[in-house]
Amino acid sequence: MLTKNPTLVTAEPGKQEVVITREFEAPREMVFKAFITPELLLQWLGPRGYVMDIDHFEPRAGGSYRYVHTDGNGNSYGFYGVIHEVTAPERLIQTFEFEGMPERGHVSLDTAYFESLPGGRTKVTMKTVFQSVADRDGMVRSGMEKGVAQGHERLDELLANGF
Repeated sequence: MLTKNPTLVTAEPGKQEVVITREFEAPREMVFKAFITPELLLQWLGPRGYVMDIDHFEPRAGGSYRYVHTDGNGNSYGFYGVIHEVTAPERLIQTFEFEGMPERGHVSLDTAYFESLPGGRTKVTMKTVFQSVADRDGMVRSGMEKGVAQGHERLDELLANGF
């Protein structure tokens, strides 16, 4: 699907953060709901061609989540974290960790900001801070940008259908 709203991923050299910005053609409350509702997450989070299963998802302060993406070859990739804040419809803060790392502890802190725009549109800015530049660079090299952009395209489709 072609979109008029590209996903912009910024990873400045030598910094421990990635900033992702994206505008959506839907009201802030609707976009926020798509980020915190398990049944909706299943329909858009992650790249095309992967199936997502949610082990658990508790969208509240002190809650946690775990989900697994499985590609067409049967390879599975697990992710989990703790949810620190859910302030509807403006902010979501959580940790994120990929289970496939050789050792545990490569945790990032993700903050998503949801901003209302004119015309019933929404801008989402996601800031992810990694524990090291090496961790950040590894995530960028993993193809994260393509997966995020495809997920956002899938979210566009979900929002356009009014879920």
